Amino acid sequence: MLAANFGFYSAFRPQQNPQLPPAVRVPFDYGTKDGYEFFLKMGPIGNLSKLLEGRSALFDDQMRHDTYDDYWKARNLAPHLKNIHCAVLTVGGWFDAEDLQGPFTTFHSIGENNPGIFNTLVVGPWVHGGWARYDGDHLGRAEFASNTGDFYRRNILFPFFEQHLKGAPDAKLPKAYVFETGTNVWRRYSAWPPKSAETRTLYLQANGGLSFDAPAGETAAFDEYVSDPAKPVPFVNYTAQNVPQEYMVSDQRFAASRPDVLAYSTPVLQEDVTIAGPISPRLFVSTSGTDSDWDVKLIDVYPPDYPDSRLDAVKPEDRNQPQKDVGPPSFVMGGYEQLVRGEPFRGKFRRSGEKAEPFTPGKVEQVNFTIQDVNHTFRRGHRIMVQIQSSWFPLTDRNPQTFVNIPDARPSDFVKATERVYHGKSQPSGIAVLVLASPGAAEERQ
Repeated sequence: MLAANFGFYSAFRPQQNPQLPPAVRVPFDYGTKDGYEFFLKMGPIGNLSKLLEGRSALFDDQMRHDTYDDYWKARNLAPHLKNIHCAVLTVGGWFDAEDLQGPFTTFHSIGENNPGIFNTLVVGPWVHGGWARYDGDHLGRAEFASNTGDFYRRNILFPFFEQHLKGAPDAKLPKAYVFETGTNVWRRYSAWPPKSAETRTLYLQANGGLSFDAPAGETAAFDEYVSDPAKPVPFVNYTAQNVPQEYMVSDQRFAASRPDVLAYSTPVLQEDVTIAGPISPRLFVSTSGTDSDWDVKLIDVYPPDYPDSRLDAVKPEDRNQPQKDVGPPSFVMGGYEQLVRGEPFRGKFRRSGEKAEPFTPGKVEQVNFTIQDVNHTFRRGHRIMVQIQSSWFPLTDRNPQTFVNIPDARPSDFVKATERVYHGKSQPSGIAVLVLASPGAAEERQ
């Protein structure tokens, strides 16, 4: 995760004689407000260490330890969450760019290692720490219809402390109290993911189609694109120096129009479809190179007559400030392609995170991985879209598309590659999701 790591660790300076920080923080000078331009001009990521001039130890740790080695294993807290005897409320945000996975790993690890204790998960439509700091009524142009931060503090957090610290009556909190985006309502479940959720697969189809029905066409059908590391796919359609929190709901129409992005979408939905839990791409792919990234995005396509937004365009420099209603409609939301969840995957780790393996050019292989959880309803009249690409810059660093140690890559190692995604009867690429039955079924979906 290039921009986030560099933006964070470039602020750390080792000191021989530690002292109080300066009264005014002096940020790293990028020489431009355009992170895409900055990181592209820097070339291979190994050049960034030189730019930091002796204060890059923490950045170097993230860059050099690019397998699941002893460095990361020693920092994995999950196996140590044992012998817990107090009540635990684990809180996270659906749009926490800094630590989306942490709350789910913590919740599940505590549950597995400490049976019988009070252990509840809460996830709202929040950015990093947003449950404590913001109203949580919107992010970018995605609106959530209420002050979700206040709801959490009044109806979940306060009753939890009253019960477990002051002996108040049972707050009757469920095992999982989660906000459902799309419908903008809170849901209560007796487990996470919900027990009633059924695994289904959204299959890629010919001509950009997407369906819960398996493909029945050509055995070896595929779509292809040329991925060029010199012209990587941006992750937002505006100038940003670091990582705007809004990117996690950002409009993806700009990406769908690029020739190096594949887009697949369902017909207009005739009924709501609710997906709750992790998302698992199951792809059949090949590359003309010896390595490739496979970035998968799940997207909610708004209907063409959706009301315009009253929220002003995001300003990256105001990434930690809540946006304000600016009055008259300012942005056309008809056809908006809202990112619901996206995840990059470096193909050389398709068999193991501990050992990288090259691709054989042209050989069809399976790439299976898991994207973090969602709780989102695609409303009737909307469409579900999946986009697949091989760069997401500078959210992630560029894959040279040759099998090399990327921190040591030379400019000549970065080459174009033809990427293919197969969707025929014998190679049915798709996205496995957990789909909930209609409201009112089996569980306490309140």
